[in-house]
Amino acid sequence: MSRDKKRKQNEPPVEALSRKEYDRELKRLHVELVKLQEWVKHKGLKICIVFEGRDGAGKGGTIKAITERVSPRVFRVVALPAPTDREKSQMYVQRYAPHFPAAGEVVIFDRSWYNRAGVERVMEFCSPEQAQRFLEVAPHFEKAMVESGITLIKYWLEVSPEEQTRRLEGRINDGRKTWKLTPMDLKSYSRWYDYSRARDEMFEATDTEFAPWHCVHSDDKKRARLNIIAHLLSQIPYKELPRSKIELPKRQKPGNYQEPDYPFKFIKEHF
Repeated sequence: MSRDKKRKQNEPPVEALSRKEYDRELKRLHVELVKLQEWVKHKGLKICIVFEGRDGAGKGGTIKAITERVSPRVFRVVALPAPTDREKSQMYVQRYAPHFPAAGEVVIFDRSWYNRAGVERVMEFCSPEQAQRFLEVAPHFEKAMVESGITLIKYWLEVSPEEQTRRLEGRINDGRKTWKLTPMDLKSYSRWYDYSRARDEMFEATDTEFAPWHCVHSDDKKRARLNIIAHLLSQIPYKELPRSKIELPKRQKPGNYQEPDYPFKFIKEHF
């Protein structure tokens, strides 16, 4: 029985959020994220956020909800492609380390070094020995990250098999989402319980006091996004910085400027 089924049996059903309610709460949280952004810059904080979870669990949508109203110069998203032959020959975490945050940055990993504990292990892109070695080493380099001053926050988004099926099927004929459904996703889909075993062993080895895993039920996308943002804000103590009142200055007078007689190439207005 999946964890989501257990949850549904033990808890009363939750009424779905309306779009209006969701937008209202998201706007409020976006204001707080902007305050956090300014605090991170002011204090020179280094924040690293890892998003992991099953295919279709909603990682991308959650990351978009976090970043759509903040500066990409502060909130930076890292989504690395498959490693090159050169990167495969490197120490495993070497390709991730250059993306770690510097002072005043929030780096969000859309999948991370935990690829080795998940997709690489399940799809046999690495040996069982390599996967086991990763699980042994990961807590040590994460502790080194934390001791260097990085705040490391790890999220696992858990979706039920039924909801995963619904979402992946929804990508097949939706021209906006076909890029999200790769041959690898199709292979991964059939290996639900291999991923479950990999997840369980990953948690056992890497759910540490200094870098714990925070799990999120994500069958309800709207609630999951709001809950994650609220939780994220609670993990980083911040204050609203004082701001001087902003007023637009007077625009200069045209003086001797005249509009040019130039054939500007404006685009065709279809709408």
